[in-house]
Amino acid sequence: MKTEFHVEGMSCQHCVAAVTNAVREHDEAANVQVDLEAGRVAVESTQAVDVLKAAIEDAGYTVKDVQRRASADAGAASGGSSGSVAR
Repeated sequence: MKTEFHVEGMSCQHCVAAVTNAVREHDEAANVQVDLEAGRVAVESTQAVDVLKAAIEDAGYTVKDVQRRASADAGAASGGSSGSVAR
């Protein structure tokens, strides 16, 4: 499952590494893509969303919004996300 987190507080490559490492502590096989300018972290993982959100927040960042997608292709084909969870 692909999850997109809207994250505040990221500003440099150290932030990218910190967020990536925090997620991978819970799922070594996770595919993590960080977009600093947009403040987005896209994660493909089998780990629970709440666990990933907590990992990012424990690394010192603020998660403002979470969007789940069945897959990158399915989300684009259907015109958007399958749901949104604001926390």
